[in-house]
Amino acid sequence: MVSPQNPLKPTAGMAAFDERFASAEALASHPAISVTDIELRLGTRYTADTLAALDFCFPRMHFVWIMGADNLVQIAQWQRWTRIFNLAPIAVFDRAPYSFDALAGRAAQAFSRFKTRPKDAHKLAERKPPAWAFFHSRLHPASATEIRAGRTLHRAAGTAPRPRA
Repeated sequence: MVSPQNPLKPTAGMAAFDERFASAEALASHPAISVTDIELRLGTRYTADTLAALDFCFPRMHFVWIMGADNLVQIAQWQRWTRIFNLAPIAVFDRAPYSFDALAGRAAQAFSRFKTRPKDAHKLAERKPPAWAFFHSRLHPASATEIRAGRTLHRAAGTAPRPRA
């Protein structure tokens, strides 16, 4: 799901929605991944509202909210953040250098008893919220800011960045 605009991020330096959507489609090469603009079509701005709307519109679907560890660090600043944990299971993916802060942070501590054991994480979509799992994964060293800066340089030079393997 490509968000129209993260309320916690400045619009300066942010690529246009259409560009971010096209970039997500280009990266989502697995047939089980669908890129969507549903948040734009629903007219929601905050994750809690988006998840509530999705639950209402698709009552038989099982959604899992996917985010990076950097977002787990600061999710307590989000609108109705505890409601997010109660609306959908959450899969948190490791992102350098946020792992320690994410797992020691306010949200992880508040919902620590609902954290899924690694051996049961594959069943996350079947779990009734609140439920969450932390996935330790191979870390990519670039930040979103660095990736955006690289795209800007490539556009200015008239070249396209090559996808990483």
